[in-house]
This record gives sequence, C-alpha cells and structure tokens, in this order.
Amino acid sequence: MEALRHRGQRNKKASFGTLLCLMCMSITTLASLPESQKVNKTCKLDEFLTTEGICCNKCSPGFKLQEKCHGPKERSTCTPCPEGEYLEFMNYYPKCLSCRTCKAQKNEIQVSPCLRNQNTKCRCKDGYYKIRIDSETYECLRCKKCKADEVELQICTPDNNTVCGCKDNYYKDNNKCKLCESCSAQCQHLCLTTTTAPPKENTSNQPDSFVNIIAGAGAGILALMVLMVFMTYMITKRQTKRRLLRSSQRSDASQESCEQVLVNSEEHLETTVTEVPQTSVAQVETSKLPDCVPLEIKLSELIYAVLDLVPVVQVKQLVRCLGVTDTEIEQAEMDHRSCREAHYQMLRVWALHSGGGGRGMLHRPLFNELLEKLRNMHLGKAAEELETKYGIQ
Repeated sequence: MEALRHRGQRNKKASFGTLLCLMCMSITTLASLPESQKVNKTCKLDEFLTTEGICCNKCSPGFKLQEKCHGPKERSTCTPCPEGEYLEFMNYYPKCLSCRTCKAQKNEIQVSPCLRNQNTKCRCKDGYYKIRIDSETYECLRCKKCKADEVELQICTPDNNTVCGCKDNYYKDNNKCKLCESCSAQCQHLCLTTTTAPPKENTSNQPDSFVNIIAGAGAGILALMVLMVFMTYMITKRQTKRRLLRSSQRSDASQESCEQVLVNSEEHLETTVTEVPQTSVAQVETSKLPDCVPLEIKLSELIYAVLDLVPVVQVKQLVRCLGVTDTEIEQAEMDHRSCREAHYQMLRVWALHSGGGGRGMLHRPLFNELLEKLRNMHLGKAAEELETKYGIQ
C-alpha cells in the first residue's frame, strides 16, 4: 500500500513537469511567429485576408475561388464560372451566382445573354414600361395612351411611361384636361385685350392733327409693350414646362407639384400683364417664374444624418427599397469591416446609380425619394428630422 502511494506521487510530479515543458514550448513558438501574424493586417483592394493572416489575390470577374494561396508569394487558384452562372466583380466566393431568365409571360425580352462576368439583361417589350417593386423585382405594365384632349409630350420607353399634357386652349383640373370657355385664371392668356385711355381735351392751342399723332404713337407704344410682355411670357412658360418634364421623369408626384407651381406662377404673370399700362416693361421682365430645378444637398452630410436617424438593423432594408442590389450590399460589407462605413457605402451606391452624387451633391428628387421610403418603412420621425434639418416645410 505504501509503495502504491509513493508511485502516485511520482506520477503527479512527472505530469506537472510535462505540463511545464509544454507551456515553455508554446511561449517559444508564439515569440517566433512573424510580426505580420501578430497584428491585424490591411490588404490591397484586389486581395483578401485569410484566417492564417496572409493577403491572397481575389479572383477576376467571371471566376470563383477554388483554393486560396498558402503563402505571401503564392496566388489563389481560381476557376471559371460554369455555364448558367456568373460573377460580375472581383471576389473570393467559392460559388458563382445563378443567371436570371427573361420571362416572356411577364412581357420581358432578352437584351443580352448571360456571360461568365455579366448577368442576363432583360427589358420590357415594346408597348410596356418598367415599374420597380423592390431592388431585385420589377413589373412590366402597358404604356399609357393619351386621351383625345391630350397631346403626347414624351413617348413610352421600356423604362418610363408615356407623358401626356393638355392640348392648346385646354387646362388641367383634377388631372383632367378641360376646354377654356371663359377668361378664368387658367385661361387668361387666351383673352388678352388692349384698352386705350379716353382722349384728353385739347387745352392747348396746337392743332387737332398734332394731338392725333401723339395719341397714335402712344397707342402703338402700348401695343408694342403688351406684345413684348406676351412673348416673354410664352417663352418663359415653354422653358419652365421643359424643366418640369425633365424632373417629372423621376416621379409623377414631383411632376404634379411642379405643375401646380407653374399654374400659380402663370396667374401671377398674367396679373402683371393686365397691369401693363401702370407698370414698365423692365419691371414685368424681372417677374420670373419659379425655378423647379432640383435643390442640391451635400451627399456625405446627408448620409451620416440618415445613419444617425435610422436604426442599424433597418439600414439594409432601406437601401434595398432604394434599389441597391444584394450583390452590392455584400460587396460593401466585404470592403469595409466597420458596419457604419459599409452602410455609408451602400447609401453612396444608391446615390451614384440614381444619377445623383456628382460633385458630392445630391439632387432634390432623390432626397424626396429617400423621405418617401423612410415613411413607407414607418420611419416618419426620421423623415421629419431630415426635413427640419434641410429647411423643407
């Protein structure tokens, strides 16, 4: 029994010595690791960091990762995407994405086939236009046909519906074109008349013929002034309508608001025309119509304001509603380890794809679209904060 006790003590001492040796070996191994594996590394844009701390090259578009590199001077093994699959960007994905199929039953036609580095491109067939449902889904609807009292201002395209406007001698009331039958506020430009002041008594000794010459010259000057004001009005009205049509391509809602501004402005200008005898031509010309050119907002400032107001868990939902694809979202997350910077990149992609973001500024229609999506997501408080910040009532 005593011998067994002594043997157990010797075994414990041996186990302790073995553990101590292993700890020393581990410390020696950690000390011998290269400095690049002890700290976080930053790789180039066309590289990715492996779990072993090595910067390996990414695969080119159209290729997927088969095997990552095993050393700093080695290259990853990439293979082409199989038929029916694609990858459009530099990546280190082990799988390619499936190509989409254009659906004839949904009025789609193929524009270009699927390639290894490009997804299939589809569009609505002639006579139909695209209305987007979310970032990945859209529907082809039949193009609108202008009514008998309307004129076609812009033909229907695969991306935009037909734009109709009222014919001459018609005005819009509750989205309907009505014929001008009286000199109402909307039809005063069709009822312009010139009136002459009653002749004054000839209190001087000059002959009547001289007085008639003066009166005729005054009437001619007055008629010329009215003609100049009318021409200025028509030119300004045409230019304003063109600006409204360009902005209306973004949304029908913004078109209606600009058309209402145009109506109010026309009323103001037409009132000025009727007061020509008491107002000089120079004063009339300075009364310009309101400008519906979109307001520009500093893009980076707006994005950080949105990130401060929108909950982090709802940012991806917001950018998807704004048209950012899942592929672009994943790319932003791979390029930026910081969640906030990844979300910043997603919102910046939306601004650039939508035609805004040039010179670091965002156009007003895109800002209105952002407010609308926030309200649709029940984030009305955030929309109100942005409206207050940028002075929009």
